Amino acid sequence: MSSGLLEQLIDALRILPGVGQKSAQRMAYHVLERDREGGTRLAEALAVAVERIGHCKRCRDFSETELCATCASTARDAQQLCAIESPADRLAIEQATGYRGLYFVLQGRLSPLDGIGPRELGLDQLADRLGEGEVQELIIATNPTVEGDATAHYLAQIARKHGVRPSRLAHGLPLGGELEYVDRGTLAHAFGSRAEIQE
Repeated sequence: MSSGLLEQLIDALRILPGVGQKSAQRMAYHVLERDREGGTRLAEALAVAVERIGHCKRCRDFSETELCATCASTARDAQQLCAIESPADRLAIEQATGYRGLYFVLQGRLSPLDGIGPRELGLDQLADRLGEGEVQELIIATNPTVEGDATAHYLAQIARKHGVRPSRLAHGLPLGGELEYVDRGTLAHAFGSRAEIQE
């Protein structure tokens, strides 16, 4: 490297997920060679976002205001609460389903080895919310991983303790998929949790 500033830029770009040394180098060169104006816009937008975007006090999603638009909406069904691992999961559910309930963003999943326990996920806040009596169903939408399953089990216990019905997203075969190409774990889970075909 010929420049200390260039090295700093490349190192800064490497904090992004999936961006290694070569990708960061390509991005840095692109900005400096072809789009300095775009780089300035990116830097300004990033600085403003980091400074002004916080968390909704009710659901823990990203928000510029004390309450996010979803929590502030009177059109949402307050009897359904969907617990998700990240804000990206909320966006995916909103785009793919007709879900009209509210959310609780865990900002992760239980992982004792990484020092992530119930407090880091805001589970005391979730328990308080379930204790208010408005939520009737807690939809648990954690990822189908070992940590996600452990988190789902813990969430279900909290829900039952407060008289709230826990439900879990179904996992299994992808729509349009072929059995011979599905991984063994997914196929075993789908086979083990098969359901009766209703008339």
